[in-house]
Amino acid sequence: MPKTISKNKPNPHQDTILVVGMIFPTVAKSILEINKKHKLKYRYLLLAEREPKNKKEKETIALFDEFISTKGDSDKSIAEALLPYKDRLLAATCRSEASIPFFQKVIPHIPYLRTPTNSSLAWSIDKLQMRRRFRLYDKKISPTFLLVHDTRKITLKEITKKIGFPLVIKPAGLAQSLLVSICYHQEELDKNLKRTFRKVNQIYRETNGRGEPAVLVEQFIEGDMYSIDAYVNSRGKVYFCPMVSVITGKQVGFDDFFAYRTMTPTNLNKQSINDAEIVGTAAIHALGLRSTTAHIELLKTEKGWKVIEVGPRIGGFRQKMYDLSFGIDHALNDILIRIPKTPKLAKRIKGHTATFKFFAKTEGKITTLTGIKKAQQLKSFNSIAIHKKISDRAIFAKHGGKSIFDITLFNKDRSKLLADIRRLEQTIKIVTGK
Repeated sequence: MPKTISKNKPNPHQDTILVVGMIFPTVAKSILEINKKHKLKYRYLLLAEREPKNKKEKETIALFDEFISTKGDSDKSIAEALLPYKDRLLAATCRSEASIPFFQKVIPHIPYLRTPTNSSLAWSIDKLQMRRRFRLYDKKISPTFLLVHDTRKITLKEITKKIGFPLVIKPAGLAQSLLVSICYHQEELDKNLKRTFRKVNQIYRETNGRGEPAVLVEQFIEGDMYSIDAYVNSRGKVYFCPMVSVITGKQVGFDDFFAYRTMTPTNLNKQSINDAEIVGTAAIHALGLRSTTAHIELLKTEKGWKVIEVGPRIGGFRQKMYDLSFGIDHALNDILIRIPKTPKLAKRIKGHTATFKFFAKTEGKITTLTGIKKAQQLKSFNSIAIHKKISDRAIFAKHGGKSIFDITLFNKDRSKLLADIRRLEQTIKIVTGK
């Protein structure tokens, strides 16, 4: 039987927002602050596949009005868990990409709520299926790709012939740039492909990768990277948030491919933004997404905008970035689009926001980590999340590692923000040893 924790007596009407899958306390707080900020009276129910495992997860469930743990692989258990709420549920959202497969199992049991289809979610969380949908819908919007199964010489020859160099290796069902690598020549392809196949099964297990482990090789296109979040209603109408510029680790000297710096607003003109939104809409419709927030990653190339990928979720750091720079409550809009109601967007710029993910330049045991206190004294400093400390092991994102710390800066004046970005980068020092 599912286990339920309830704090107080519920109202007998549709007042409950169902949040599917375990989330971090910071994400939970952004959802639960909606009532206070907007004078609403929603109740929040967290549905998870299991009991909380650690202190953070226990902190998360303590924030919700109600919590249910159920067996994610049992239709009977999910149905029993949700049956008492069938007349009270107003909307359902899933904020963690790792929980999307569980959300797919929950959807059949909430048939009268507006949700994405199971097929659209399957296409969105598997990079192979996603690219096949893009190619079917419009070949121009995404790079050429190839599914590979081994590292034999004949496979390497086929990759070289069909894709060419430079190229990108990426597992089909992993997020956050895990095991993503760029190859510029045959030796790199041979080395990186072998490493990917050696580690892919382990990383899938550790991070709950989606689907069966599979490896894609695709054309690497030169261009500037951007991302944009959007809300898609039940009829496929798309409401776009402001665009965000992305600097990758590769661009600043790391032998790794992760989002080193994200920043909004951008310097793009209205025509460029409009063109990006046209391509973003095509990608969303190619996947058949509806009643959801979508996170779209794009490249601005000499031949126009290209789609890297689309996720059926809110993008990383976007809640804070959109709130600081535009006063947009991303968490609220994610719920409104599912009720459905029109999302509340604001175009007036309040200031400039930049977020950073700091990794070590080399892997190994962290021996020196300095500059964090000075960073917190910057006038543009907003917040920091520290994930590792001295003596912990630093691992590249492409090998399955996570950032040592993340930091957000905000300033009303762009030039002052850029000055503090410079100070930040000159201040932080991360050294690793064997």
